[in-house]
Amino acid sequence: MQIYLGQWLRQSVPVSLRTKVKNALDEARILVLGVQVLLGFQYRAFFEPAFDRLPRLNQHLKLGGLALLLGVMGLTLLPAARHRLVERGEDTFALLRFTLNVVGLALFPFAVALGLDLYDLGWTRGPAVAVALGVATFAAAAGFWYGIALVFGHRSPPEEEGGEMKLEDKIVQVLTEARVVLPGAQALLGFQLAMTLMQGYESLPEASKDMHLAATCAIALTVIFLMAPPAYHRIVEGGEDTERFHRFASWMVLGAMVTLPLGFAGDLWVVVRKHFGSVAAAHLGAAAALLFFYGLWFVAMLALRARRRDRQRTSA
Repeated sequence: MQIYLGQWLRQSVPVSLRTKVKNALDEARILVLGVQVLLGFQYRAFFEPAFDRLPRLNQHLKLGGLALLLGVMGLTLLPAARHRLVERGEDTFALLRFTLNVVGLALFPFAVALGLDLYDLGWTRGPAVAVALGVATFAAAAGFWYGIALVFGHRSPPEEEGGEMKLEDKIVQVLTEARVVLPGAQALLGFQLAMTLMQGYESLPEASKDMHLAATCAIALTVIFLMAPPAYHRIVEGGEDTERFHRFASWMVLGAMVTLPLGFAGDLWVVVRKHFGSVAAAHLGAAAALLFFYGLWFVAMLALRARRRDRQRTSA
């Protein structure tokens, strides 16, 4: 029965590389949608009255969960950065394989963060329940996300050339990438707007309030960037697909990926300062976040593009 089921699951309808890339980006968007609720909650937890009554270990674990979710966000949005900067909007087999690997990798820290949150929830019923619930949650996530490969097998996508893309296909892909990035901004913007009404906000130092305001402006700008392509498409181009619109949408997605880390890092600065009571620790945490996001999305991708260009010149 298991062999028959595995053979049945391996049967597939041939699809184009373009469709495979779009499906991979849509799967990344599903992961971002799953992360966004937890991410907003992780930021908010530090300003709830009950947070200060948690054991210090639980508070540290909450900060670790926030760091893991930021890592998931960085990995999940990485394919969009590669598509814009390295592939220049073209669908390639290298992009497909890269997206599948990165999204698969991002599931592991997400499973750990989910386990930590359920551990925290179970703490209200005692340490034993908290540990059992956290471990069971992580095991279930890892089993369904990774263990299924042991049951049904793993098949790598066949290598194929994408060919010249039509303009309408490029526009579909860039709008898909905008939808991938947008939930990350939504998760933080909702928290940022509500944070000023929380009890914990009133006791923050003025510097933390100023940093939160700057971070909120950065995320608001991110949302504006991501909403600009639909407005441009309707108002300027009258709904027509043009190369000018594709360039504009590409720049807006990249612009959003410049401002989004500023919002993540700014509010991480506020959280770390509140948690440790140290400005130096806050600087270190925010700097690490910026280095992670910008290094992953821009430095690494631009280096990959330069290396590919050098390789093409050598082969020519």
